[in-house]
Amino acid sequence: MARTPDGPPPPPTVQRLRVRYTKRGRLRFTSHRDFARAFERALRRARVPMAYSAGFSPHPKISYVGAAPTGVASEAEYLEIGLATRCDPAAVRAALDESLPPGLDVLECVESAGGSLADRIQASQWRVRLPGVDEPDLAAAVATFLAQETVPVERLMKDGRRLLDARAAVVAAAAEADTPTAGDAPGARCAILRLVVRHLTPAVRPDDVLSGLRSVAGLEPTAPAEATRLAQGLLDDAGRLLDPLAADTAAAAQSYA
Repeated sequence: MARTPDGPPPPPTVQRLRVRYTKRGRLRFTSHRDFARAFERALRRARVPMAYSAGFSPHPKISYVGAAPTGVASEAEYLEIGLATRCDPAAVRAALDESLPPGLDVLECVESAGGSLADRIQASQWRVRLPGVDEPDLAAAVATFLAQETVPVERLMKDGRRLLDARAAVVAAAAEADTPTAGDAPGARCAILRLVVRHLTPAVRPDDVLSGLRSVAGLEPTAPAEATRLAQGLLDDAGRLLDPLAADTAAAAQSYA
């Protein structure tokens, strides 16, 4: 006979909240597992009345969506939590933001209108800073990349090396000049790569696109690229990203370069 846990079942989920948070500065090196541990501690410190799974090892009901790779900054990470008691989303946002370290900042918290949050996130908008690259050279490389039908690149995964088509995921790409920052050497060159990348399986990341630019156009930054995810959301017919937390996504289009 199967064993069942002692005691009553956990309280049901009465409210679902969707959260947008950031990974900034040095906290971009936080792995997804590290963030999950920090977020669960923040939930306890903020006294958020979480709903829990049943069974012998109950877990707080948290659903993560498309976490950014370790080492990549982001202004648009998303998750959903289930609560056992109804709360004011604005109060939960403030309490969680205060309980997390600077750099892991909670920007928005809204009540779920139902459905799947993952189904409202189809693509990401990226800003990739490329030290040692001139804007005209990047623009030429982007044009060469976009002209290809496929751009195979290799990535090392848990089960070994795998070929991906970096071109298939790119909805839009453009180059622009960047102004030097305080950490740059005098006269340093730098360009910005703007990307809108569709979420595929396996995911195509900015470094995969950079590998593609290297293979088709010989583009080679002089220092590690600095990638920041600016937005995630649904793609509309015009190729714009729509805010996944907006009640009326048609009114929340975010244009890309």
